[in-house]
Parts: sequence; structure tokens; C-alpha cells
Amino acid sequence: MNDVVNPNIYSKQQWDKVRLVVKTQHMKDYPESHINDYEADKIIESLSEEAREKLIKLAVDYGITEL
Repeated sequence: MNDVVNPNIYSKQQWDKVRLVVKTQHMKDYPESHINDYEADKIIESLSEEAREKLIKLAVDYGITEL
């Protein structure tokens, strides 16, 4: 996990869900070579805590994590 992950707030499983949402939704127009954990983490790092929480909720509620 990247340094942006606070293990006191997010589990690895939760962080992976957020990464998946970012990769499938926020990065869908990126070149394939730029869709990776490092680039996703940079986007996630720019989000507020509230936005991260919403991404986790959306990932679970809409089944994005089941892709």
C-alpha cells in the first residue's frame, strides 16, 4: 500500500475497493499504460476524507467491487 493509506482508518480491502472505483470510473479515459495502483493512489490522495468514504460506500452499494 502507498503511504497515503492510513491503516488506522482504512483496511487494505477498503483501499483496494477505492482503487478499483478510481480505475474503472475516474481513469476510464486514461491510456491503459497509466491505469495502475500508483496513479490511482495519486488521484485518491487528492480527495478529501469525505470523498474517500463516499467512494467506499458507492463501491459496495453499486457492486463495483464485484467486477
